[in-house]
Amino acid sequence: MLTQDVSQELKEILEQLHSEGKEATVAMVKARLSTPVPMPALITTIKSWKQSNRVPKVEVASQQETQLDRVAELEKQVAELTQRLVALEKILNV
Repeated sequence: MLTQDVSQELKEILEQLHSEGKEATVAMVKARLSTPVPMPALITTIKSWKQSNRVPKVEVASQQETQLDRVAELEKQVAELTQRLVALEKILNV
């Protein structure tokens, strides 16, 4: 499974919020992310940031792999439906 490290992006968002004088909340961080990050990872990251100004390493499933998985699943579904259609056509044409 391909992963993507989003730690740097999270650090930049948290630093930006701090420089704007805003408190980092899950909603504010999530709204600024370009990649979806699971809620537990966001909570852990924000807690770590508030306690020690440190962002732990956070990796999420790569969007590219997720899209490739969806395409492969759709291709499989199309192949199965095509087989069923051919079988139905044979039955109806008899």
